[in-house]
Amino acid sequence: MSIRELTEEVLHSQKTVFQLLRYGFVGGVAFVADYGLLWVLTEEAGLQYLVSAAVAFVAGLTVNYLLSNLIVFRSHRLESRIAEFVVFAVIGVIGLGLNEAIMYCCSEMIGIHYMLSKLVSTVTVFFWNFFARKIALFSKKR
Repeated sequence: MSIRELTEEVLHSQKTVFQLLRYGFVGGVAFVADYGLLWVLTEEAGLQYLVSAAVAFVAGLTVNYLLSNLIVFRSHRLESRIAEFVVFAVIGVIGLGLNEAIMYCCSEMIGIHYMLSKLVSTVTVFFWNFFARKIALFSKKR
């Protein structure tokens, strides 16, 4: 298989492994928005870190939704984009709850710096978001 054929397969495949790779890229971009905004709001704007984390998470969620539709998932279960975003957001809110709980536990109970706690929560929430969204929104209709 040539590099070009492999690139085409990765970019257009509906196989979960290739979707996960693309979602990893999208998640990376969303993470930069989320993590960067968390730092700016906490360190520069002086907001409490859990408040900053919630605002930054919503920004990352929006970036993730837009890029997921453009790059990751090709088929959609729902015809309405509004309904799709609402379900996407509900899954994201559950992810936000996980994010906040993990950050709180790591920072307040274990004593890890909040920025390191964010890294721990990101890994967990990444897999939750991918599989929940793939199953609920972006798998083929049956």
